[in-house]
Amino acid sequence: MGTKLKLTYQDYVLLPDDGKRYEILDGDLYVTPSPTARHPEVSFNLALALGQYVKCHGLGKVLAAPLDVILADDSIAQPDILFISNERLPIVRDWVHGAPDLVIEILSPGTRDRDRTLKRHLYARHGVRELWLVDPEARSVVIHTLDPTTESVPRTFADRDILISDVLPTLRFPLEPIWA
Repeated sequence: MGTKLKLTYQDYVLLPDDGKRYEILDGDLYVTPSPTARHPEVSFNLALALGQYVKCHGLGKVLAAPLDVILADDSIAQPDILFISNERLPIVRDWVHGAPDLVIEILSPGTRDRDRTLKRHLYARHGVRELWLVDPEARSVVIHTLDPTTESVPRTFADRDILISDVLPTLRFPLEPIWA
């Protein structure tokens, strides 16, 4: 039985620029076509609101896809939205070289299972502190406080709730405008 080929960043840079979203996660290639219109709409609303909050309070940077987050030579992700605190800003260069403080994934049919399991564990292993899984269909956000050694109890915020983050403890984020 043969050994499975594990891809690296060197392979990643050779992938075509064809509008598809490529990620290498633990050496395995994942290709995702563009999402439906609802996905970028929710992503834009969320990035705008979170970005304004972070900028107003001078907390760091909010960045949005497409942007490579190089967690390791064999793990290059493209989260939908990410927050990097002032303390971690040196990881932002041409791309992001290291773990953001907060990663937000907008769930879609093609990525739902991968985001909830594989990427959640990958982000925890590489030092991402918090993951928001945003489900536009259910109008909910599930927040995971990440720790590579402990499984956290996720917190769910739905529809018109006020979201509270551990990474941004002063944030009181009304969800209703995100779904509009």
